[in-house]
Amino acid sequence: MSSKKDSSNSSGIAPPQHIAIIMDGNGRWAKSRHLPRSSGHQKGVQTVRKIVKHSAKLGVKTLTLFAFSSENMRRSSEEVGLLFKLFLSVLRTETKKLKENNIRLKIVGDLSAFTPEIIALAKEAESSLQKNTGLTLVIAANYGGQWDIAETAKKIAIDVSNGDIDPENIDTSLFNRYTSLSGLPEVDLLIRTSGEIRLSNFLLWDIAYSEFYFCKTLWPDFNEDSLDEAIDNFHRRDRRFGERNGEN
Repeated sequence: MSSKKDSSNSSGIAPPQHIAIIMDGNGRWAKSRHLPRSSGHQKGVQTVRKIVKHSAKLGVKTLTLFAFSSENMRRSSEEVGLLFKLFLSVLRTETKKLKENNIRLKIVGDLSAFTPEIIALAKEAESSLQKNTGLTLVIAANYGGQWDIAETAKKIAIDVSNGDIDPENIDTSLFNRYTSLSGLPEVDLLIRTSGEIRLSNFLLWDIAYSEFYFCKTLWPDFNEDSLDEAIDNFHRRDRRFGERNGEN
């Protein structure tokens, strides 16, 4: 965890190393204002910019955002098409800003569902930002926790078949090295906006000892103060990781 001295947090307390957010409520935000769902998604992108910038300022090491799940792909073709176009637009317009702010980008999920243009832009964006040393921004797109676990098992099975891994050596540490978030800090804090209290198949392997924070704020209305409140709540938790206070 980053030291108190290194953190820009005004409270002087180091923030969680890794924050993951289920960005929920774009559609309801738009509906409550009698606007098309597209307006909610566009407003949600503005919130992403604020939260990424604020997380970097606070000294958060990794920020993982659930852009849309594999289950979201079952929505109407019109909305899925809109999400694809928005994702493409963001990749085109935001990469330069991320580079200027020393932010590294990692995109996880089943990208095979995207158009070749989106896949190429995603790879190009990741490559152009890979040498940055600040916040690592992880975008989970067409991602599902069960999919991630199944893909990890498949990769390990291939290496076992090739003789590169002894099945007797498979443990949680080895499994971690094959997951989408391999090499990143464990998720300390999982936030979900909009009032829903469920995980929606997000990071099932990676949140074994994460602290959960659910708020009623719709994602487009979530702001810097909202994130500060979530982090403050996190610091009031007693994180024992299965142990008892005062015991090993």
